[in-house]
Amino acid sequence: MLRVVGVHGVGNHRPSATSAEAVEQLSAIWRRALARGFPAPVDLTVAYYADQLGPRGRQGTADSLPPEAHEMLVAWLRQLDLPPALAQGRVTQPVRQALAWIAERRRLAPRLVELFVATFFREVARYMCAGEVRTASRDTVAAMIRTHQPSVVLAHSLGSVVAYEALWHNEDLKLDLFVTLGSPLALLHAVFPRLDPAPVDGLGSCPPNVRRWVNIADVGDLVAIPPGGIPRRFTGVSADHTSAIHAFDFHLVTNYLACPPVAAELSAHR
Repeated sequence: MLRVVGVHGVGNHRPSATSAEAVEQLSAIWRRALARGFPAPVDLTVAYYADQLGPRGRQGTADSLPPEAHEMLVAWLRQLDLPPALAQGRVTQPVRQALAWIAERRRLAPRLVELFVATFFREVARYMCAGEVRTASRDTVAAMIRTHQPSVVLAHSLGSVVAYEALWHNEDLKLDLFVTLGSPLALLHAVFPRLDPAPVDGLGSCPPNVRRWVNIADVGDLVAIPPGGIPRRFTGVSADHTSAIHAFDFHLVTNYLACPPVAAELSAHR
């Protein structure tokens, strides 16, 4: 049976659950989603690190972000195809106007776009800027890989950053296949230049203990940017799939897990 470890993305903190309960809950969700596209039996366990990030401050609004998260959000907006007046926004109101413009253009609910963006940058900033949180998160992921001994790791969203760094810092973890889903690894300002290990001469690289690295991104995923950025900014990427995963839930892990490129990669790996 194929052994897989999943690494979750943002928005997965479960304060009412123990870590073991959260692992079981998330693993059950991931197994069901994966079975929609890949019905073969899979031994899948999700590494849960969201309790390391923890909720901080008022959640879900752009105007409640800490300074480092707000700075990342503004830098991200400048990479999108925004009208010039909105792209230059530096304070709360222009940022919220830009998010409203994104929601309208993509026919999404403004409140949901703001919730997603605020959650994403709050947790990314917490991981990237707090050393003890970063170390504890990637140690948690490394421990799950070491215990479960998978041949495949599926890592979504911020989880792709945590897994990438965990693999670099734990050379004993050998993987046949590393699949990043909706990954912000190439996101300028917020993620790419802050990676550990740092890029060399403007390039990151596949962890040496990974035989094959495959990246999958929805064409409309707001944080998996720039499009095609991972194979351009990282050496050793075996394949980069850009697909229309879902019209509205462009970043939802369950849609990524059920998409044809994931099934194709797992089928080829069996």
